[in-house]
Amino acid sequence: MAWSSHLMVWLSLFLSYYVPLGLAARHKWPVGGSTKFYDFKVQTKRITKICKTRDIVTINGKYPGPVVYAQEDDRVIVAVTNKTPYNATIHWHGVRQRLSCWSDGPSYLTQCPIQPGQSFTYEFTLVQQKGTLFWHAHISWLRGTVHGAIVIYPKTGVPYPFPNPYEEHILILGEYRFNNLVKLEKKVLARGTGAPPADGYTINGRPGPLYNCSANDVYGIDVIPGKTYLLRIINAALNIELFFSIANHKLTIVEADAEYTKPVTVERLMITPGQTINVLVEANQPIARYDMAVGPYVSAQNIPFANISAIAHFHYSGASVTTMALPAPLPVFNDNLAVKNGMDGLKSLNATNLPLEIDTNLFFTIGVNVEACHSSTPNKSCQGPNGGTFAASMNNITFVKPSISLLQAYYDSLHGHYTDDFPSRPLKVYDFVNGAPNNFPNDTQSLNGTRVKVLEYGARVQLILQDTGTVSTDNHPMHLHGYSFYVVGYGTGNYNSRTAKLNLVDPPYMNTIGVPVGGWAAIRFIADNPGVWFMHCHLDLHTTWGLSMAFIVKNGKGPLETLPHPPADLPLC
Repeated sequence: MAWSSHLMVWLSLFLSYYVPLGLAARHKWPVGGSTKFYDFKVQTKRITKICKTRDIVTINGKYPGPVVYAQEDDRVIVAVTNKTPYNATIHWHGVRQRLSCWSDGPSYLTQCPIQPGQSFTYEFTLVQQKGTLFWHAHISWLRGTVHGAIVIYPKTGVPYPFPNPYEEHILILGEYRFNNLVKLEKKVLARGTGAPPADGYTINGRPGPLYNCSANDVYGIDVIPGKTYLLRIINAALNIELFFSIANHKLTIVEADAEYTKPVTVERLMITPGQTINVLVEANQPIARYDMAVGPYVSAQNIPFANISAIAHFHYSGASVTTMALPAPLPVFNDNLAVKNGMDGLKSLNATNLPLEIDTNLFFTIGVNVEACHSSTPNKSCQGPNGGTFAASMNNITFVKPSISLLQAYYDSLHGHYTDDFPSRPLKVYDFVNGAPNNFPNDTQSLNGTRVKVLEYGARVQLILQDTGTVSTDNHPMHLHGYSFYVVGYGTGNYNSRTAKLNLVDPPYMNTIGVPVGGWAAIRFIADNPGVWFMHCHLDLHTTWGLSMAFIVKNGKGPLETLPHPPADLPLC
């Protein structure tokens, strides 16, 4: 008993010494409340959709994949076995991976791929997280079919901060392609071109009646008049941002990226790949069938895209299944104002831990480039503008993935795999939105390299993300692994610190932000989770082209601020 009491005193002194003031409530060792176990088999499945039959890669033969259910602070353990001929990894998108960077999942960033026939067990704790997130493959373009929802309920007895819905439904928005996604990515890179349009959009894997052979391939929600429904909406599409609406019904947003928001009611919403939005919908219309529609938002110039909406049904009890559904209007594909109006309404319900003072100021340009052709077979491999090849960059540096895990190289101090000189500001200053420092479209002179930005533990970071018009302005959905961040401001044109209006009262807390087309976004976060954290555009084509970088967050003091050792079954390259 005496030994036990001495141990408790020692532990309390240890924690009081190592846990910084103001962060003590957040920084406890993430042991978890209860533990949830899942078994994921990466396997191929033959399906027929939009008139064609093909093999797709799935988890447990499901498309979309199984839902991971948990409660706030639960420990989640997922054993993943790869039964396909392709390499695989799983990323737990939006999970902050407190002291579990090894389980984040992006290939060659925090782990080597799970090779065919091999297994890896992901383990992480959902520290102070609740709401809707999702998981997806993070290698090649397998995310197109390998994805599923993560639903994190509040702790037992803790209510939602909004009226309890009658039912909850998950809506995963996606794009469907007839091509083998691994081969398609390789073909796009080999040719130096953009990606072909998707062959269709889907809602929970179903395209709906506007597509050939799909009159019965329609998702539906049966609703009771007078009831309120919570829809957990996830955009898992590879390369397209999407509008969503329900005919004659309003959507009340109550959560974005698994963080509660002040309720805001909209007619429609735009959701980028990587974002999750929860909405309440009242079944308060005459008994009938109503369309739920999904269609493209395309802000870049001269981009080919599919323009047939995916349709699901919001079906009132008592309505005939043979009656025509009422159509749901969507904005035109390039309605930037509709996107801005939606973003303007997002406010955090409780903006805690928002850094008001900043000690690390960063400014990153983002955009698409054209590189000069250096191929011996230019007709085959340089089919981009003016005989060049497409690339993309941050601060004009095109990211090149290393041949081993960047986290392993950092942890083991292996030299030659990356450099720590990613610039804090652009190497050239120019009119980012309206001009270019060189001769587009011949050669935008982006630099290739595996460069990282090192952050001190506890750094209070403000990062300006500035869209560029070197090739075309675009709305880029930027995602930061391992963290959520406060979106304290955004606007059109070039960022100007003297005129920019920042919200330091109730900014939304997100993990993915659509940087406005021809504009900028300002985000803030505290670098309090050690490890290697990928930041990239969530349009997979742009990530493939190199629109990404990585942060290394250094260790702080003591085990609660130190990257743990790698798991024993970490895959080898």
